[in-house]
Amino acid sequence: MTAPDRGPGRPDGLVPLAVRTVEALVALDAGRGATAAVPAVREALRGFPQLSAHPRSLRGLGPDGLAALAELAEVIGWILFDAGHYRRAHRMNTRSLALAGLCGDRWTARLTLLNHSMLTTHAGRPRAALDAAARVAGPRPLPARVASLVLIRRAHAIAVLGGGREPLELIGRAQSRFLDGISDRDPHWAWWIDETELLGHRGWVQARLRRWDRAIPLLYEAATAPGPSYRHLFTAELLAALAAAGAWREAEELIGRVAPRAAGIGSVRTTETLAQAAAGLRRRSGAPASLRDAAAFLQESLPA
Repeated sequence: MTAPDRGPGRPDGLVPLAVRTVEALVALDAGRGATAAVPAVREALRGFPQLSAHPRSLRGLGPDGLAALAELAEVIGWILFDAGHYRRAHRMNTRSLALAGLCGDRWTARLTLLNHSMLTTHAGRPRAALDAAARVAGPRPLPARVASLVLIRRAHAIAVLGGGREPLELIGRAQSRFLDGISDRDPHWAWWIDETELLGHRGWVQARLRRWDRAIPLLYEAATAPGPSYRHLFTAELLAALAAAGAWREAEELIGRVAPRAAGIGSVRTTETLAQAAAGLRRRSGAPASLRDAAAFLQESLPA
């Protein structure tokens, strides 16, 4: 229990409590998924009323307190996005950017902008996604991993816009920047930008461009690698690609692996993609009856 003189309302108690809350939320999201983390998000919002206050009223918390709140808002925004609460995620991203701006926490602002770029692409607003990604740049060159993530976000948005070869060039540049390696300028949150993350996004961009022969091997490799819960999304994108490519046998085998554990998937983005792929397979006249039955079973197995 937090000591009464060091609670979240006091600058001296806010920072360690916010740091512990961030760590707990990140661990819960990585281990069990965003939907499992939503109750903890609600508890955090009740425990930190500053997240609902006007940012300018919080100047008295000082730079450290504001930075801690900005990071907490960023993590909450990410979880709300992956849990399917898109409008609330948008609001929390806006709050994180305002708090980070007050204290000059440029790195938290950058991560929030990169998250927001992904959210707006998912929401069908690729030009807003490009605007968010463009705001990440600063007077100094970005570290390789952060620059790689900016290029990934741009590649997705331009692929949605029907950008021809440009998304492929961007994702190729992202891979090159990633291979430049880790530097002492990497922010503390860059740990999750790893080879599997890049691999999955390379496949996903290829799939957005309907280049199934390139997308499927990349997505398969990313989907079968160990990793945090939110990477189940690559499995969902793999199923969607197999369905679109008419790879019936592979799609049925994948459903056979996914359906038994579908109820435990904690990402609404993932379950939405799986549900859409399954519904499409059930409607495909050329799909074998056994595949359509498997798709029906997958739909029934997904969480509400």
